[in-house]
Amino acid sequence: MAPKSGALARTVVADNRKARFNYEIEQVYEAGLELRGTEVKSLRGGKANIQESYAAEKNGEIWLYNSYLPEYLQANRFNHEPRRPRRLLLHKREIAKLAAAIAKEGKTLVPLKVFFNEKGRAKMEIALARGKKLHDKRETEKARDWAREKGRLLKSGG
Repeated sequence: MAPKSGALARTVVADNRKARFNYEIEQVYEAGLELRGTEVKSLRGGKANIQESYAAEKNGEIWLYNSYLPEYLQANRFNHEPRRPRRLLLHKREIAKLAAAIAKEGKTLVPLKVFFNEKGRAKMEIALARGKKLHDKRETEKARDWAREKGRLLKSGG
């Protein structure tokens, strides 16, 4: 069976690799990004950064804060602000569910990656997550180190 065509055409622009280490991911959502023209051009350049960004609910909408999209050099005076809040496009039912989880259960919305789908639309994977404690992070690191060591042992035939 051949893989879906969407899996091949999905180009990741920015990735938040520390999110899986710092947070326990519970559920992942795919959201659209409301961007201006120069932001899309800049995003296609691949210099975006979502390491320190987060998402929050405000007035019945989900907003992305502290993400960095550098200015598009050829846009001169029509450029965008690099760290402006950007609206995430989700269904009303998803927004209500996420807002309830944030308010009642103390969870966080963490951006995982920004990518262009097969239609060329900018999308973002956000996760409903719970922050890990220090001992949980140590366990994760220990498991990762053991998996790496096990791979070395099997490779060397030991």
